[in-house]
Amino acid sequence: MLNVTIQKTVVVLVVEDDRGMRSLLCDEFWSAGYQLREAKDGDEALLAVLRSVPDVILTDLRMPAGGADYISRLRTVAPHCPIIVITAFGDAGLRADVLQAGASAYFDKPVRISDLKLKVEELLTDYKRTTP
Repeated sequence: MLNVTIQKTVVVLVVEDDRGMRSLLCDEFWSAGYQLREAKDGDEALLAVLRSVPDVILTDLRMPAGGADYISRLRTVAPHCPIIVITAFGDAGLRADVLQAGASAYFDKPVRISDLKLKVEELLTDYKRTTP
């Protein structure tokens, strides 16, 4: 008897209005074996999530249709999906607001890609453990 394990490819949605940063993040996660989807602003991200909820969302904050209210809207349409916020314009108050709005993790730019990848793995492990 043949024992076959089907492994689903993890889908990462990268939301970033800066094309260079979006490309860098996509390249880094694609080379690590993730399937990528992209959005250039908050509206495009919400539409992408409404079509199909990814396994994890990496998102900028200060962009068209961004901000803490955008994180709240994402959380509403994807209640269990890990959301990682990456921003160059943060402070302790914004960090608290974003985490209160539903973000799973928060990073200031410039972000270490190795730290970001570790957090993605950690959140995905927790996500798999807590979802039915």
